[in-house]
Amino acid sequence: MDYSNMKPYDVRKIIRQGKISTPTAGMCSGYAQANLVVLPKELAYDFLLFTQRNPKACPLIEVGDVGERKLKYLGEDIDIAKDIPKYRIYEEGILTGEYTDIEKFWRDDFVSFLIGCSFSFEADLIKAKVPVRHIEENTNVPMFVTNIECTPAGIFNGKMVVSMRPLPYDKIVKAVLVSGEIPKVHGAPIHIGDPKVIGIKDISRPDFGDAVTIKENEVPVFWACGVTPQAVVMNVKPKIVITHSPGHMLITDIKNIDLKY
Repeated sequence: MDYSNMKPYDVRKIIRQGKISTPTAGMCSGYAQANLVVLPKELAYDFLLFTQRNPKACPLIEVGDVGERKLKYLGEDIDIAKDIPKYRIYEEGILTGEYTDIEKFWRDDFVSFLIGCSFSFEADLIKAKVPVRHIEENTNVPMFVTNIECTPAGIFNGKMVVSMRPLPYDKIVKAVLVSGEIPKVHGAPIHIGDPKVIGIKDISRPDFGDAVTIKENEVPVFWACGVTPQAVVMNVKPKIVITHSPGHMLITDIKNIDLKY
């Protein structure tokens, strides 16, 4: 089914019913998507500080009230425990399960952090005739852990994760300008060209998501990615953290144009 022209509220209802468990790239064109991190209250300040110190990888767009599953600003009737297609639970840094619903795991001390997602500027890229390969190939965007250190905050420290989109040389400047207009969803790329410079040894083997075709006369372009907290969580090993599964985002009621400068 083509979800690209549907309204976010309607797609979230289908997700809540358990009928969508696929990546959300290309869904609800023109509306912002968000990454999720859910932490116990005792870790919330450290993580909030981490997002403030690492705005490129973790552009914060909403923080939920303690213990509250409903969001106030990103959309109508959002239940953060049910409205994402797939979640991950990490315990002491180990991925212990993926779920389409985390209601049974919810705690009264949980705090939700919603982080901007680069899927949000892809509709603008497509409109500008910049190819988005993972949408063309109906796969998840490839994501890689880099050698770029995040700025530490409290217990949180680790490497930045990036998403990659291969582009023809003559489309790179346009892609930089289009994505750069929306810093709240990662903004302009952080690296263009040789993956080895940022610590990526094999571009055909992403750490998260799926490999995509890189055609002749194309160059890999890398954006900071909201999966960065998952790499950080695996590094610092808190007792429990819940996140979205990479590529499976919250689709908000916020239009991309409202997140521009």
